[in-house]
Amino acid sequence: MTTDETPTALDCGTTIERLTEYLESGRTPVDRHIESCPECLNALEALERVGRLSRDLIADDAARLPATSDGWFERILTTIHSELRAGRSFPISHPDPRVHITVTEGAVKALLRTTGDSLDGVYISRTQIEGDAETPGAPVEINLTASVRFGIPLPELADELRALAHDTLLRHTELNVTAVNIAVEDLHGTPPG
Repeated sequence: MTTDETPTALDCGTTIERLTEYLESGRTPVDRHIESCPECLNALEALERVGRLSRDLIADDAARLPATSDGWFERILTTIHSELRAGRSFPISHPDPRVHITVTEGAVKALLRTTGDSLDGVYISRTQIEGDAETPGAPVEINLTASVRFGIPLPELADELRALAHDTLLRHTELNVTAVNIAVEDLHGTPPG
């Protein structure tokens, strides 16, 4: 890997190119490793999301996007790739002291992206978990960066996204979330008139 290129292999060794080919083939023939590897499944979901977003943006915004050497699509892929790494392990308590359960940072980020993307007109482009999430009970802040369809009232959307993300983390993790911060970095879609 050179310093100018984005890494193309996941920690399990599967390349993004292989996952793209697999997705384009309709996931046939079935690749047992990809279909059973959490990291590959997260990457497939991210690639599907990027595909949906890119089709929507191309159809709506292509004429207005500035030409750059580092295009918007490449930036999205770079961010998603960096977030697919397993990262830190966050503990989950269990009544049996012999049982050790954790959820990876990558899985929590995928959960946050999926939760945010469930809102109409919202695409979560970046997630960050700030704080010592590896220590049970330590306070953490969640930072979500989103692209929002033009015309959606941002204050109401931020409140809804914040509540949804907090509820999701409360149900699926034991993180002590003290804040969910929302940043809208982009508006997509065409303004009327």
